[in-house]
Amino acid sequence: MQLVQYYLDCLSQASYLIADESSGRAVVVDPRRDVEIYLRDADALKVRIELIVETHFHADFLSGHLELAEATGATIAYGALATTDFPIRHLRDGERIQLGEVVLETLATPGHTPESISLVVFEHAGDAAPFGVLTGDALFIGDVGRPDLLAGAGLSAEQLARQLYRSLHEKLLTLPDTTRVYPAHGAGSACGRNLSSETSSTIGDQRRFNYACQQMSEDEFVALISGGQPAAPLYFAYDATLNRRERSLLDEHAPVPALSLDEVLAAQRTGTLLVDTRSTADFAAGHLRGAIQVGLDTRFAEYAGSVLPADTPIVVTGAPGTEHEARVRLARIGFDRVVGHLPELERHLVNHPELAARTSQLTASQLLERRSALTDLQVVDVRNPGEVATGTLDGAVALPLANLRERLEELDARAPTALYCAGGVRSMIAASLLEQRGFRDVSSVLGGYDAIAREIGQLV
Repeated sequence: MQLVQYYLDCLSQASYLIADESSGRAVVVDPRRDVEIYLRDADALKVRIELIVETHFHADFLSGHLELAEATGATIAYGALATTDFPIRHLRDGERIQLGEVVLETLATPGHTPESISLVVFEHAGDAAPFGVLTGDALFIGDVGRPDLLAGAGLSAEQLARQLYRSLHEKLLTLPDTTRVYPAHGAGSACGRNLSSETSSTIGDQRRFNYACQQMSEDEFVALISGGQPAAPLYFAYDATLNRRERSLLDEHAPVPALSLDEVLAAQRTGTLLVDTRSTADFAAGHLRGAIQVGLDTRFAEYAGSVLPADTPIVVTGAPGTEHEARVRLARIGFDRVVGHLPELERHLVNHPELAARTSQLTASQLLERRSALTDLQVVDVRNPGEVATGTLDGAVALPLANLRERLEELDARAPTALYCAGGVRSMIAASLLEQRGFRDVSSVLGGYDAIAREIGQLV
């Protein structure tokens, strides 16, 4: 047996290839959209990908099931409750998929979503104990899948939480302690609130150390996991819907056309958004007016999907040669309308200072001084609710980055505004969004809340 995990740090997303070398048959689970990596590895292992299994309808990325099926002729499979616009195989609870010696057993594990499944992996058909289990978003390392993403779509968060409790205690936690656990996400994902940076574990360790797997009543479990979830980025609903539909396929090698400055300015006037993928420091020092900053050195796709509207034309600009990476990472969340890139940004900034802008950055002490001097200063905390709960600056408005674009009317565009997050990354993205939307006096706080807390003596 070969079991390969593919982990995307920028989306905290894991996918898997499981192959039986004796039969030459393979399955890919929860593939990302740029699928060449699976094709290359299957070729190296001399196996053929016959089945693509989705553990559920993903909200945080656009899955590559259609791309992989087109490339391999493999069948796409979901849990028994899934409905799609394209042909699929429905996997029933308890159904076994025999690859040869390797056997996969389907477990219906609803809760994160109604159609969620997990795959128990047996290295040999006659093994009494499984090798591992691919848990999708039902069980993470250190956490469980959030039950609230589909609230209002026919099931309440409480109903899904109760389903998840039974999936854990009647299915996953009945597996032997030695069973390896392979989840679909890790630390940083908005699909849970306490995910570990580890990308695999065992059922035994999760039984001992995962707060949500401790012995408790169903009511206690529902109360425990119902609060403090991170704000869901705006693109989640878009991707959850798109993953059910027929759609265009990604050509991951397609070039990104180079555009002239005049072409970019004309595109901006008709609604195209300019995304600057450089670092916060470089953007603050100088950028084209109207650009939204989302650094490639951050959780680029997630943050872009939080502040950019879906299905909007995008031009990217940044360090030379990074435009292809930006295009692919945007495609991973279904943002396919990258119409081009602007090369030689620094030259344009030098030659056209009338088009350039800077973004103010304040130290924590400067923020506090400014707050004392300006009675109309609005301070905005763009962290997630769980972060805000650990402490925030008195009087700050809590507007998570993931929800900021749809809640801008809560802020006064005429008032001076200072934004902070944990360290300065999200606040600079937020500041660029506010500037693009017409706010005139915007600053990002260097060092974020930790620096503020130290300045006011609340953090040592």
